[in-house]
Amino acid sequence: MSRDLIFIALALFTWGVGEGMFLSFEPLYLQELGADPVRIGAVLGALGLSMAAAQAPAGYLADRFGRKPVLVAAWYVGVIATWLMALAPSLPLFVTGLLLYGLTAWVMTPLNSYLTAARGKLSVGRAITLISAAFYGGAIIGPLLGGAVGQRLGLRYNFWGAAIFFVVSTMLIVNIRPQPVSSHRTADRSLDIFRDQSYLRYLALVFVVMVGLYLPQSLSPNFLQNQRGLDLPAIGRLVAVSNVGIVVLNLVFGQFATRTGFVLSQAAVAVFALLLWQGETFGWFAGAYFLLGGYRVARNLAIAQVADFVNIGKTGVAYGITETISLLASFVAPPIAGVLYAQNPVWMYTVSLGMIVVTVALSVRFLPRSHLVKPFTKLSEP
Repeated sequence: MSRDLIFIALALFTWGVGEGMFLSFEPLYLQELGADPVRIGAVLGALGLSMAAAQAPAGYLADRFGRKPVLVAAWYVGVIATWLMALAPSLPLFVTGLLLYGLTAWVMTPLNSYLTAARGKLSVGRAITLISAAFYGGAIIGPLLGGAVGQRLGLRYNFWGAAIFFVVSTMLIVNIRPQPVSSHRTADRSLDIFRDQSYLRYLALVFVVMVGLYLPQSLSPNFLQNQRGLDLPAIGRLVAVSNVGIVVLNLVFGQFATRTGFVLSQAAVAVFALLLWQGETFGWFAGAYFLLGGYRVARNLAIAQVADFVNIGKTGVAYGITETISLLASFVAPPIAGVLYAQNPVWMYTVSLGMIVVTVALSVRFLPRSHLVKPFTKLSEP
């Protein structure tokens, strides 16, 4: 890998440790702060909306003014948001910090554009999946650390620890080199991609797929604690297993044609839902969480397929729009999961299974075989 990719990998590894310390424990901490399942679902849905809101604007800014400034800004905001969550004495202030942290998801758009330009001889899919594996390598450690800290000191201390790791990560990311900015003429014509009907149909498919994949996840920590009797360290170990799954499945599914990897990723999450629904022992839950890694891989491969639709000068906006659609699913799915959980905790798994069966069929039917994990084929300016 190039120098810049190494710094990004190290920064994301460190960030993964910090985020892993608290992210999957958020539903449990919200429960500690007095939120019921429906309210937890609403808060997590609002988090998804905040994550989605900044994607397309971030992509445009990255194309127009440069990727590095937008990347570094996300790191700084993430540090501020995490300190705010750590210091929050009550639910309203904590939610404010959480939503601010959600906005830092804009990093995904300029990051994917940066990786596309800095990938060297790597394909787009390979570069994205390798760097994602670095992040989730750190995220394997984070939940184990977070489960131990939360059990001994309380979940609030997880946010203090995460903030320290984020400071280190920020010190690493500022060392990447800036990249040339696309011409204004190319950036100003970015919205021309909305004239491509095949791209619009693809966005609709991505949205439905991601709703089905996200639905069984959001309240699973509560399900495992409340219905299956697991403690925080056990849940932390499961999250770590999930992140191992993300690393492994990124590396494995990233070798396939993108459509094949996309379908396999959905099938993996379907098995996750089935095992959480029917499983009763930690071994079954560990297998389920390993396969949950398919969700993150599906998102990566959804981005990789965008390369077939747009000119490289428009990748920031195109990636941003695709990430926005993916993250809108994380706005829609948690409130639905909260309502289903309140009625019957297992319903979020059965509904998800039904949706994934449909989306796998749609993916096989409508995604062209030509969408392979390969370098850009449209590199010239229009």
